[in-house]
Amino acid sequence: MTKRSKEVRRVVAQLDEIIEEYKKEHPAQKRDWRTYEQQFARRAKTAFHDLEPLVERAVSSIKVESGENRGNDPKLTLKQKMLVLLLKHFCGKSNRTMEWMVIIFSLLTNIDVSYKTIERLYSDETVRLAIFNLHSLLLKKKNIDSADCGGDGTGHALLVSQHYATSAQKLKDRAKETSGTVKFVYSFALIDIKERMYVGYGTSFKSEKEAFERALAIAKEIGIKVKSLRLDKYYSGEAYVKICQEILGNVKMYILPKKNIATLGIGEWCRMIYAFADDTKGFLREYFQRNQSESGFSEDKKRTGWRFAQKREERIDTAYGLTTLWHNLFWVGT
Repeated sequence: MTKRSKEVRRVVAQLDEIIEEYKKEHPAQKRDWRTYEQQFARRAKTAFHDLEPLVERAVSSIKVESGENRGNDPKLTLKQKMLVLLLKHFCGKSNRTMEWMVIIFSLLTNIDVSYKTIERLYSDETVRLAIFNLHSLLLKKKNIDSADCGGDGTGHALLVSQHYATSAQKLKDRAKETSGTVKFVYSFALIDIKERMYVGYGTSFKSEKEAFERALAIAKEIGIKVKSLRLDKYYSGEAYVKICQEILGNVKMYILPKKNIATLGIGEWCRMIYAFADDTKGFLREYFQRNQSESGFSEDKKRTGWRFAQKREERIDTAYGLTTLWHNLFWVGT
């Protein structure tokens, strides 16, 4: 074992005490609730004011050509499909309840569709493409082309009787029961820690790792340059750092090493570990900015709920896309 390796292991062994000392030196700032409520009201007003024109722009570039002439013409335009799903997701209504609401809205809009039609929208490829376009458009509106990011994963229940936060621990963070019945779906989001907007997101029935890789891929596809990334200890391993480098390019990583760290490795992983050992509190100052991810999840679940009513994988992915759109809509106006 080299002298440098011994130093890293010594710091890791003392990490709990260093973190406790750091938190005492940097107490959490108290929220000014009056200012917060005023800011939230302004952001909400902007989100709803900009919703329709932004959706219009997102769908305007999508042209659908089909050689099939069978069947009835669609009752909804792509713009109407997006607005129905976004409003349904925000209101937290079931498909059948949303059908009744659409009937009420039809007095003004001349839209009349069934709850089955609404559910099928989650599998509509043009809707999924429009969600991607709107996600990209919101980031461009905020002039985000590069970002210092935090990333974290969470889970969403698929049954009313289950709550991810309590049940995941009992299931030891497994997304499936031993019987094979899916109760939870993993999700992962990359958040710009300055602008508090999501730059990438993904879901998976299989693992948080798969959702994580899908989120990185979306950020890359949109063209966001991720300059730095903060992840929790679940991702504390050289393999995860390599995945980030392969998908995102040269990105500076901030991940706390595990207590049983076995190797200092090479490349970005090695650089990160040395940076952690050389200036631990400076490293912690960067790392703890990933709290924006946990704050974002809390905000999302208060706004649009912690449960998905959909069961099919592509429909769940659509539902989570709607969650991220509402998150970004509420922050694009700040």
